[in-house]
Amino acid sequence: MTGRHRIAVIEDIEMNRDLLVQLLEDRADIRCAVDGESGLALVRAWRPHLVLLDLSVPLMDGWTVARCIRDCPELSGTYIVALTAHAMAGDRERALDAGCDEHMTKPIDERALFALLDRNLGP
Repeated sequence: MTGRHRIAVIEDIEMNRDLLVQLLEDRADIRCAVDGESGLALVRAWRPHLVLLDLSVPLMDGWTVARCIRDCPELSGTYIVALTAHAMAGDRERALDAGCDEHMTKPIDERALFALLDRNLGP
């Protein structure tokens, strides 16, 4: 569908992936990847507006994926949201330092997620 926002979900846990797709499929076109390598390839090829990125994905961790996205000038406008169970002191800063624009902890607060989408993609 043309004109719709594109959101890439990079998440290895099927239940988490399915939940995000169910929450977002009415608002945007969604494509998913189950590991960091295929997620980075998806982002490079599809150029989504927003990436929901689990930091603990296999093959290439989310911090590395975020840095690789930031190293691509053609992806400079891509908004990256770390979705993670990493909620200890310093985890948010580490995600932001890697290139993520936001850090949200799991389980996802749906209202906070929709507010983030509204701020970055529009209602």
